Amino acid sequence: MKSRENLVRLKQFQVNEKRRQLMQLDMMIAEFERMAGELELQITAEEKKAGITDINHFAYPTFAKAARLRRDNLRDSQSDLAQQRSAAESLLSEAEAELSKAEMLEMRDTKTRDTEVGIRNVMIG
Repeated sequence: MKSRENLVRLKQFQVNEKRRQLMQLDMMIAEFERMAGELELQITAEEKKAGITDINHFAYPTFAKAARLRRDNLRDSQSDLAQQRSAAESLLSEAEAELSKAEMLEMRDTKTRDTEVGIRNVMIG
């Protein structure tokens, strides 16, 4: 049946789309981790240059304060993306299960058609 073939193709497309979304989330998480690491190095260098590591000190470098805030925001965003990733993983699992069901239905229909054709050929022959 054509409709089953279309269903399988649709499900395959959905699975591929979920995998692509998962890869994008992984790339974004990795990029945020890299950026946070760079900011951490800049904060350490600025504190070392100023000789002040106490955030509450009146002479604490302004750049270090801003970099800390940016780093913390990146880590928060990274945490949010990790939650989105876990949700995307579960959606991918569901989509893969639906694809598997659709493929099984397609195989069953194909076997049924092949059997029917074989019986017709025997009756005709």
